[in-house]
Amino acid sequence: MYTENFNLNKLPFENVPDPAFFFDQGDYGQIHNRIKNSMIAGRGLTIVTGPIGSGKTTLSQMIKSDYPDNLQLIWMAEPPDNSTDLFLFVIQELGLKISSKERVFILRDIREALLRMHSAEKKCFMVIDESHLMTKELLEGIRILNNLEEGPTKLIQILLLGQVEILEILKKPELKPFMQRISSLETIGKMNAEKIRHYISHRIQIAGGKPSIFTKTGWEAVVIASVTGGGVPRVINSLCNRSLNAACEKGKTAVDIDDISTVAEEMGIFKDLFHYKMKTENKKKKPEEPVKRTEPVAPHSPRAPITTAKKPDQEITLTTSRADLKGPLQFLMFSLAVLSLSIIFYFQRV
Repeated sequence: MYTENFNLNKLPFENVPDPAFFFDQGDYGQIHNRIKNSMIAGRGLTIVTGPIGSGKTTLSQMIKSDYPDNLQLIWMAEPPDNSTDLFLFVIQELGLKISSKERVFILRDIREALLRMHSAEKKCFMVIDESHLMTKELLEGIRILNNLEEGPTKLIQILLLGQVEILEILKKPELKPFMQRISSLETIGKMNAEKIRHYISHRIQIAGGKPSIFTKTGWEAVVIASVTGGGVPRVINSLCNRSLNAACEKGKTAVDIDDISTVAEEMGIFKDLFHYKMKTENKKKKPEEPVKRTEPVAPHSPRAPITTAKKPDQEITLTTSRADLKGPLQFLMFSLAVLSLSIIFYFQRV
């Protein structure tokens, strides 16, 4: 557990549908409010689609948590094979005994049970996950349940969660009656870099932590890798969770670019992060030149530096002053005088 190492109250990046960590901002917040209002108003059928790991189940748990105790929840992790199995499952969840296996009597028993709940001011909320796996025959059964009404109020609120493939199924002409009964059709998309940064910060804050558990390069790295991974919560959670574990195992108090890179490579989302890491390492290898600071000095100050301007070698000329030549000239004149006297003395003797 890395919670103690990073001063967290609980694990912030668990891939479980915990309403406490729901990112109620941006598109997620808007869709959450639309669905909640639709359900409270008793409008009936709502469909939420999105890519794998986009947070559809967490959204449904958040909606469920908004309802009071008078809510009867019917949850199906995956759709049944046919509409008859669907009706039998609803019968069992409502605590009813099957009076007959005939479809018409099953629907009658369901309606009567829902009417009793409505009279007692209770609501029935059915959620079916993985709805993109539904057959046309099962969708027809959903339509029939949605038609159970008491005045303007739907007796059962239905929420279908599924991948975007369900949209292709619903485009078929024979499903036009079903499409007409959808009160709300929402799509949860991918988060951009800005939303990813807010999402991670949000979960860290909920867990009692601070953004400083990621270094500056760690933040940049986790955002880049998350975008490569599609920008969906499940990938972001896995990346952050594993990176925090990796940093904790190395005794670090903050996650850096190396921790993110290792995990991103294992997850196959390292492509774009590679270029950023290379750029960062190149900056480390090439230190910046220190800036020379000089104090202004008066022109005639004894501290003023003496500078000599030099020209290129081929243009340098040596000049000698007369004072410098005085000594050698005197020596030359003396030598000539001695030589002259020597010659005169020689001829006088001859």
